[in-house]
Amino acid sequence: MVKWRSLKTTWQLYKPLGWAQLIHRRTRLVVALTGVAFANILIFAQLGLRDMLLDGVTLVPEHLNGDLFLLSAYAPTLDSGSFPKVYLYRANAVNGVDTVAALYIQSANWVNPEDLIAKQASNDSEFDLFPNSVKILAFNPIQPALKLPGMVPQLDRLTVPGTVLYDRLSQEKLGPIPSLFRERGVVSTLMNNRRVTVVGFFSLGSTLFDNGHVVMSDWNFSQWFGSDSLEEVNVGCLILEPGADLEQVRSQLQSHLPNDVRVMTHREAIAAEQAFHASLPNGQVLNFGAIMGFIVGVILVYQVLYTDVTDHLPEYATLKAIGYTNTSLLTIVIQESVIIAVLGFIPGYFASVGVYYLLVQAIRVPLTMKSAVTIQVFILTVIMCLISGAIAINKLRSADPADVF
Repeated sequence: MVKWRSLKTTWQLYKPLGWAQLIHRRTRLVVALTGVAFANILIFAQLGLRDMLLDGVTLVPEHLNGDLFLLSAYAPTLDSGSFPKVYLYRANAVNGVDTVAALYIQSANWVNPEDLIAKQASNDSEFDLFPNSVKILAFNPIQPALKLPGMVPQLDRLTVPGTVLYDRLSQEKLGPIPSLFRERGVVSTLMNNRRVTVVGFFSLGSTLFDNGHVVMSDWNFSQWFGSDSLEEVNVGCLILEPGADLEQVRSQLQSHLPNDVRVMTHREAIAAEQAFHASLPNGQVLNFGAIMGFIVGVILVYQVLYTDVTDHLPEYATLKAIGYTNTSLLTIVIQESVIIAVLGFIPGYFASVGVYYLLVQAIRVPLTMKSAVTIQVFILTVIMCLISGAIAINKLRSADPADVF
């Protein structure tokens, strides 16, 4: 008990003057903290959505199976362009290349199997089906172009005509496929108006652009989109021989292949996908939203600090009269700025976690609070409050000791 009183007395003697001024008007302090928390929620939401956007578009590139990859030089993303399959044969002839695999990417209409069951049960010829889109990832099961969790043991099932593996992390509007599969052992529906059967699952995830994914064999892919569809490849996956020098093989590939094909590493393929989507209006709008949240926070905190400095101007003049320098007075305002930043960040962070949860429930896309985003927003919060304090400090210059008398 004596120790606690000693600590309390020490705090009373040495507590920062900035803190004492802030708690003198508790209502004003609450307003400031609310403003900072509100700004944090805006910034967290925008940066979180932007992070989710850029992470989501790399789901497929991150799971490519290979050391080097061939992509069309005219396509900004993996699925927006293709190149002739004959280029893969040329690449396979280059020294250092062990195996090559072709990846085909296409979108298709997907009918929720529950809607299909309801139509069949109703016997209503005018019963309308409203399909959603699903992204198809196709390759030769003997030479898989992707490394997906849980996929490899099931690849032999794709040799059966009309079969696919389904992404269990797809959005629910595609249907409760996993639960139906557990009940029946097999699930059938329509994809591009053709009967398709789900024979297994893998885990990848949905994005803001894709409701879900299915994996199928290249032979089945040709049955859906025609035999000529296999002559154009979206991504060529190259596995190098053990001990081969990656940069040397890459240089040879580039010299043996036309200029309309890019040879990229795994990291470069991911970075290119992110850079393209960051340049789209979606990414720019989210950046602008984060900037607006930052500006709102600056204005709100500035109003509080400016009012606080104005109300205590006679006290500041008194401190000048007894020998305090301008630097000492400026330190007090900086103290207030940092205290507001730290205390306002705490409720803003936890409120943003709640907002993330609501967004996940609403859009069914993975969104988590990442440490990198948390650190980034905290730094922005401190900078935001310091800017507000720096602007409010100008009022201190008018604190004249003569005003005390």
